[in-house]
Parts: sequence; structure tokens; C-alpha cells
Amino acid sequence: MIKAIFIDIDGTLRDSNRNLSTKTIETVKKVSEKGILVILCSGRPRKYTEEISRECFASKYIITSSGGDIYDYEQNKILYVNKMDKEALIKLYEIANPEDVRFIMNIGEGRVVNKVKHADQEKKLEENIKDFVYKNDVVQCTIADSSFDKIKNLIPKIEKVENIEIKNRHKSLLDIKFKDDKTVFCDIANIDSNKGIAVKKMLEILDIKKEETIAIGDDNNDLSMFEQVGHKVAMGNAIDIVKEKADEITLSNDEDGVAIFLEKLLKEMEENNEKQKRVNSNLSRFPK
Repeated sequence: MIKAIFIDIDGTLRDSNRNLSTKTIETVKKVSEKGILVILCSGRPRKYTEEISRECFASKYIITSSGGDIYDYEQNKILYVNKMDKEALIKLYEIANPEDVRFIMNIGEGRVVNKVKHADQEKKLEENIKDFVYKNDVVQCTIADSSFDKIKNLIPKIEKVENIEIKNRHKSLLDIKFKDDKTVFCDIANIDSNKGIAVKKMLEILDIKKEETIAIGDDNNDLSMFEQVGHKVAMGNAIDIVKEKADEITLSNDEDGVAIFLEKLLKEMEENNEKQKRVNSNLSRFPK
């Protein structure tokens, strides 16, 4: 029996315009009402992920910052956190800031940035980076820009920084068939921080077995999540390596792929319940 489903947000739960369809919201709600925990697992910070989780009636548990943080938003409780290496974070800033790209730090509920783009979600870094880093705990940072070449050229420098690694990057940096859009990015965190580690921690906390779980994703940072679940589902718009590792492929995020898969799952559960009822009914006819 399935007890938990881990679902990525961007490129998976939401469409290409970053919207949740009515069909997706209704289907996630139905799954939740069956007692299955739908746990959103995103590279986004805590506040943003919580908003999406509440909008689609998912569970109170969220995995954020590519696995750097597990949070129970109903109890306002941090269940797990992996804080970034402070010296590495300073070096990353010193690499990125002179190139006039956005340097985004996930901290607590939201983000602190060198260049504000979304005033409702971000705060500007107003102090020396060293002072800020040693006073605050950052779980993930993102380097982003509209220029594909800028981010591509920064990657070799990023990869030389010790104790961290790139957890996810824009699909165009991995697969030439994906065109770069308005923002090309790299998400960066500690080497020992990823979605898979967080999923494993979550299952330990909830006392749920691997075979009782499903993960749905589309991108490179979803691969570690796949390693920790019983059934792996790739989106139709997923990069090739994700599709290769998946047990099945649903439709794309612009075709309600998550909802289609969840509807199929609900139907299978209902059919199994009906079969069990018939078996129980037949057994009850025989005297003990």
C-alpha cells in the first residue's frame, strides 16, 4: 500500500507557465483524502514551497532547497536541516558577484540576494558577505542570469570550490534539445545534501518503508529522490537520464502528467479494494 508520494514542483507539478491546473489541485486533494501523504520536494525555499503545498492540499511536510531542509508547516517545526559550508559560500559569492549575475541564498523562510528580482519573495543583501554568512545559516544558493553563456562559463569555477556541488541546473545546460528560457541557473549545496537524503530522513521520521513510496520528477536533482523510493515516475518533459531511471513515464507537465498518474493510482487502489471485498465476502460464506 502506498503511504507517501514525493513530488517535484517546477517542471513536474506545475506547468511551463508555473501554474497549478485545477485538475492537478483536485487530484492531489483526492489522494490526500485517501490518507496518502503528498510531500512536495523542491529546490525552492521554505515559504514558497509551503504556499504551493497549501494551494494543492498536499501534506504539511515539505522538503525544500533541494533537500537542505525538511519542515512541518502546521507545527512550525524544522525536522531536518543541512547548513551550507560557510567558507564555500563566501567563495561562491566572490566568483559570482563580479560577473553581475544573481546570487541567491535560501535562508529560513525565504531568500537573500545580491540583486532583487522578486520583491515579494526576496531581501537584498545589505552587508558584507562574510558578516552575513557567519550570522546566518544558508541551506542552498543559486547562481542565475538570463545569459546562458555567463552561467555556463561559471560552472568550471563553481566545481572547483570544496565541500559543495551543483545539485541542479537549467535543462539547457544538460541537454541541448532544451532551449534556455528567461533564467539559466545552478542550484548549489553541500556535497552531502540532496533530495534523496532528505526523502530517506523523512521516511525514517514517518516510519514508512521504501516500497510504500513513489517519487515523481523531471530533472537531475530528482535522481537522488528516485533512489530512495519504491516506484519512480518521470514526466514526459523530463531529461533523458530521468526517463531512463524511471519505472514509468507519465505525460508532460503541460498535459497534467502528475494528475494523470495520480488518477491511475486512485483507480488501481479502488479496484484492489473491490477485489478484496469480494474475497472477504466469499470467505465469509464458509463456516469456521
